[in-house]
Amino acid sequence: MVRKALVVEDEQELAQLLGEHLRRWGFEPTLLHEGKSVVGWVQQHQPTVILLDLMLPDADGFTICETLKLDRETNLIPVIMVTALSGQEERIKGLQVGANRYVTKPFAADELHKAIQDALAWLDDLQRNGTEGEIQFKLLSDTQYLDELNHLLGSLFLFSGLNQQQVKQLTTAVRELGTNAIEWGHQKQAHRVVTVDYRIDPQKITITIKDTGPGFNPTNLPHAANPEDPIGHMMVRETLGLREGGFGILMSRGLVDELSYNERGNEVQLVKYFPAKAHLNPDDGAAAK
Repeated sequence: MVRKALVVEDEQELAQLLGEHLRRWGFEPTLLHEGKSVVGWVQQHQPTVILLDLMLPDADGFTICETLKLDRETNLIPVIMVTALSGQEERIKGLQVGANRYVTKPFAADELHKAIQDALAWLDDLQRNGTEGEIQFKLLSDTQYLDELNHLLGSLFLFSGLNQQQVKQLTTAVRELGTNAIEWGHQKQAHRVVTVDYRIDPQKITITIKDTGPGFNPTNLPHAANPEDPIGHMMVRETLGLREGGFGILMSRGLVDELSYNERGNEVQLVKYFPAKAHLNPDDGAAAK
């Protein structure tokens, strides 16, 4: 079976070189030198992998990637950004809009080949598990980026078939626990990266939020509310000089169907189950209860 690949690159010589590499690795490449026709081409031809430049003459590569990842028909197609933009901010933005890998120019052929292999391994794993869509986001530890991510997640949730109330519940939980990762896990160190995984399976949406901090014991948080005594923690917070609050985990547990932490305490997983068959027909999502 022929594996199609799309190269989006305005430098024609580089595009030809990328095409030659892809042929050697068993792909049949198509080369596009502008961005405006990319989304339509991908929807029609469903390539196995996309190599996407970011600085195109007529379109923004970040926007193209985000559009493809928000479209359920193209969400699972691996997108590898191949770009001269080597800054940390651009790399983070690329991963925020759903790119599977980020390769900076100049690069070695082996580096690009490994990026493609890793992206295809990711896709194989999802397909074996029946996953219908997944995006991994990485954001700097600033609530501004968290708000931007939540806006994007809201669109993804609605597209999955959840109704407005369920979307609000899930985005609220993501905001609360994402803020915890930024404020507690990373102590507001803005340069540290929070990873958010979004996955659609046949029966549920799973969101995993992970920070790089030391973690904590979620069963022993005297400064956080618990169901047995939801306001007792407030005196502890006042004694410690903490701002009012501490309800995030307790509230989030009531907004999702499942909430669990890893053993270290620096990764939380949120699960929201679909109403029966709602995710199979997004047009019916607004009516689902």
